[in-house]
Amino acid sequence: MTVTEAVQARRSVRGFLDKPVDLEMIARLVELAARAPSGGNLQPWHIDVVSGPALERFKRDIAAKLMAGHRETPAYDIYPSELDDPYRTRRFGVGEAMYGHIGIPREDKAARRMWFARNFAFFGAPVALFCTVGRRMGPPQWSDLGMYLQTLMLLLVEQGLASCAQECWAIYPETVTSFLGTPDHRMLFCGMAIGYEDGEEPANQLRSERAPLGEWTHFHSI
Repeated sequence: MTVTEAVQARRSVRGFLDKPVDLEMIARLVELAARAPSGGNLQPWHIDVVSGPALERFKRDIAAKLMAGHRETPAYDIYPSELDDPYRTRRFGVGEAMYGHIGIPREDKAARRMWFARNFAFFGAPVALFCTVGRRMGPPQWSDLGMYLQTLMLLLVEQGLASCAQECWAIYPETVTSFLGTPDHRMLFCGMAIGYEDGEEPANQLRSERAPLGEWTHFHSI
């Protein structure tokens, strides 16, 4: 597989097979992904991999909190409070496309909430990953986290695995960091579901669109 093929194949998968994943392979990929660039070679990422009985305990814990209507102070704003165009249109468009694939109309708010709750079960994936970062780190280091996670996701594709990066976990930072035993000087950035794609899951038929090159790129040569 070439890098180009991995980039084209990678996407957010929201339905996984009940098939074990080799944790030794995951460990190798998590380590190899650390070849991603970081300013000053700070390597600001901290990774926790959760699977097996530990993952089941965590999912039961978060499911109970969801049922009880438990709320926490989000770790950060996942989106700007007033998202303007073209970003608002892009976000709305991909959401409607996904719900269209799974057959949930816009007016069925209850069904949409139930679907969104699947995030917190990692869409059935057998492996979960969390990324935390020091609270003193700033936007440049957060961009380093993105480069690490993208590198990891491409390596997963190469091995026939699928993933879904999940910033939604930022709305339950206390639950996650308490479970992981994360020290106070670090904060949660995101989670990730990892496993083998369920080809029968309708949501996995979605191929999100990308804006054309001319909309966001300018070449300056004269």
